[in-house]
Amino acid sequence: MDFSWPLLLLPLLLLPLLVVTYGWMLRRRRRTAVSYSSVALIKTAQPRRSNRRQHLPFAALLLALACLALAGARPQLRMDTPVAQSAVILAVDVSQSMCATDVAPNRLLAAQAAVRTFVTSQGPAIRMGLIVFSDYAQLTVPPTTDRKALLGAIDTLTTGGSTTIGSAILKSVDAIAQIDPAVQPSPDLSDGDSSWSPSAPSDPAPGNGHYASEIVVLLTDGANTDGVSPRVAAKIAAARGVRVFPIGFGTTNLTMMSCTPQQQGRSRPGNEAPQAALATVGNGGGRIVMAVDEPTLRDVAHATGGTYFGATDAAKLQDVFTDLPRHVTIQKQDVEVTVAPLAAGVLLILLAAWAAVRWGSFPS
Repeated sequence: MDFSWPLLLLPLLLLPLLVVTYGWMLRRRRRTAVSYSSVALIKTAQPRRSNRRQHLPFAALLLALACLALAGARPQLRMDTPVAQSAVILAVDVSQSMCATDVAPNRLLAAQAAVRTFVTSQGPAIRMGLIVFSDYAQLTVPPTTDRKALLGAIDTLTTGGSTTIGSAILKSVDAIAQIDPAVQPSPDLSDGDSSWSPSAPSDPAPGNGHYASEIVVLLTDGANTDGVSPRVAAKIAAARGVRVFPIGFGTTNLTMMSCTPQQQGRSRPGNEAPQAALATVGNGGGRIVMAVDEPTLRDVAHATGGTYFGATDAAKLQDVFTDLPRHVTIQKQDVEVTVAPLAAGVLLILLAAWAAVRWGSFPS
């Protein structure tokens, strides 16, 4: 539990002093009581009541003061809370490796089908945008409720060369900044990744637990090969409260690459024909070049408050997109719970007053 105004908890230090004072007053009252010659007569004259009940007013008042001090400090609990989505930015990898056929008919066609299903299943009030990235990241469709324009862009995706995951994250942040004044655009990293740090004066502090209602869903089948580092881009997104939900797509199997002429729209010359994707790293057949960089994607998700998903075939990718809305509508937030201790304090004051009238009064 955290407190917005923790200094207001200092009155709690006075509670032990009140208990000591109360005990001293009880002993003082006993010493100054009038002596009678017949103790039995006094016992007969006294009403029958529990000695414990006479302390109830003070105990209730003490607890009331503690509750009011807690309420004044404005306590906060970190809990799962539903968040209304206002926009979803889809960042889709269209690098050359999306022509791989380890996912039939190829990765790009399977991704297009899954993204289409996700888009059509969203509520009409949710704005959606599309960013495609290969050699560079490009905002193809700004956040909009026009599903026809978005689906048309998804159907005409073409492949490029390298993979720029970090640039896609920054471009997504900029797309969100255009529609949400609370989200700052990404900084200029023309001088390299080292030109930005979370402590820069122009950037909010990361990790404050407050997220923008817009999210980024990033689909990729490989590792970052150019541009800004995904981990640096994730820190920038986190500083702005933008959550990134990466999806790693594809297998590590040796496979063939084959794209249709339409999908080869931005391909390098000479790649029109299917070719074997047998390149490996290291001796004896190490990691396949087209493998997803899961550690980096998991770090991106962790840094931004998102969740990483893995999908090795078209059916699993469809399942990921089906399950995604449940994940992105719940987030950890600091929720103020001042009302609970305040209400308890008021009720305890009323209880103390009633008990004082019913069973006894405070010592004097």
